[in-house]
Amino acid sequence: MNSRFLNQKTPIEIAKSLADKIKEHRKKLKISQEVLAQKSGVSLGSIKRFETKYEISLQSFIKIAIALDLDNDIENLFTTKIYTSIDEVING
Repeated sequence: MNSRFLNQKTPIEIAKSLADKIKEHRKKLKISQEVLAQKSGVSLGSIKRFETKYEISLQSFIKIAIALDLDNDIENLFTTKIYTSIDEVING
């Protein structure tokens, strides 16, 4: 059996991890949920729901990331090159 499948996170676990990282970053910047709502254009209710229930639209998530200056992190998702052989690694 594939061990990756056994260790794979659920969508809720991944959503919680993203919400926790956004919340931690927001707090590190000393930005309240209210200020983030104003800065991002996302409703306060949506931000609260995201941070507690991990539910948000992709567009709102991106708006929050932009407001927290994390948009480059979003744009760089899925950019890791997957190598299929050692020759690809060596030859770049």
